[in-house]
Amino acid sequence: MAHPESQTQPPVPRIMALVGPFQRFRSKVVTGGFLLFASTLLALFWANISHESYHTFWHTELSLHLGPYHVSRSVAHWIDEALMTLFFFTVGLEIKRELLIGELASFKRALLPVAAAAGGMVIPALLYAIVNFSTPAAKGWGIPMATDIAFALAVLSLLKNRVPLGLRIFLSALAIADDIGAVLVIALFYTPTITWLYLFIALFFMGCIALANLLWIRYTILYVLLGFCVWVAILGSGIHATVAGVIVAFLIPAQGRYDTATFIQKVSRYLDKFDCGSEGCGFTVLINQQHLTIIQNIENACHQTQTPLQRMLGGLNSWVALVILPLFALANAGVYLGNMDIMTALSSSVSQGVMLGLVLGKPLGIFSFTFAASKLMKAPLSHGVTWGHVFGASMLGGIGFTMSIFISGLSFSDPQLLELSKFGVIVGSLISGVLGLVFLSFVTFRKEP
Repeated sequence: MAHPESQTQPPVPRIMALVGPFQRFRSKVVTGGFLLFASTLLALFWANISHESYHTFWHTELSLHLGPYHVSRSVAHWIDEALMTLFFFTVGLEIKRELLIGELASFKRALLPVAAAAGGMVIPALLYAIVNFSTPAAKGWGIPMATDIAFALAVLSLLKNRVPLGLRIFLSALAIADDIGAVLVIALFYTPTITWLYLFIALFFMGCIALANLLWIRYTILYVLLGFCVWVAILGSGIHATVAGVIVAFLIPAQGRYDTATFIQKVSRYLDKFDCGSEGCGFTVLINQQHLTIIQNIENACHQTQTPLQRMLGGLNSWVALVILPLFALANAGVYLGNMDIMTALSSSVSQGVMLGLVLGKPLGIFSFTFAASKLMKAPLSHGVTWGHVFGASMLGGIGFTMSIFISGLSFSDPQLLELSKFGVIVGSLISGVLGLVFLSFVTFRKEP
């Protein structure tokens, strides 16, 4: 039910309320996209200059011991199964935020990006499946389904203000809806066996998080500890541990203890208690205990008003974009070309299926499904966005990279198939990025006076 004030306010403030957080989110993601690109180049350089040291470093065993219990994984596995869980956690938080107040919050706004994401998943998967039908590589059909939001927005940012803001929002919402599908694919189709005891333990801790939410408990540390327990249980169940990140994110509270009216009332009352005299306040916080207490009360009111979802998303976004994703690229994008004949790799059904899915399947699926949804459901494009813009963004949707490489690791245990799939992801993403950038440059150039 809409808030009464929303009927009297003009639409512009609500739009700006959504654009502000989106601009901050986009800024971090774009910066992370360029770091991701640099990390990919460094991984390729390292793997081909000194393949042995690259392989040895990322496959060094790293163990954690707690009494009689111990866990031993390679450095690359810790990144893929532990640090990437935080990436999936922020993806889940962003999805939840979008479902509550963003482009996915209403049927009308969500229709086009969701339709685009569906087309961008179905058509690439079908093309890959056709190319690799009845081969050992058939399991990799999920690889070309993903869109890398960091890379896609980074490429789009090269056009600066020549593309409308609505196109950036559309591409972001498309990638977020795409992430929902990718997580479901990982959970449903890339889980070989399930240990039910651990799954029930995970469900118990999920129930604890949901109960804490219902009881209006807003201590972040409690959700961190319970989320860690869910992650450990999911890891033991056989389901890929990163799925735990998205599940826990959906259970994180999206409301603070205080609403805005209560916050204003409390802060106003605290501010009225300031008494500095005729000489002014100056730096009285250090010497005036009452002033310090008032400031601490105001700080606590801010903390009680801000939602745990916002605190966690704000705290993790920079770490994920600037540290975790570049580390993932560095550990996984090092395709060794020394033993690989480029022409043989290009003619392989694995790399061909991935490249065909990303370069052709993505723009075909995204554009056709978006166009059909718009015409059938009479859903207009955002202001200033043309169908030329949408087709260009559809090409950028073929930049699969992070999630595609991640699904490659889940699809293939054979090192040769894994390397060929990564090769296809890197080449396909590069071609998609260049084609999308060139096409959008042409579209925006034609529109300029």
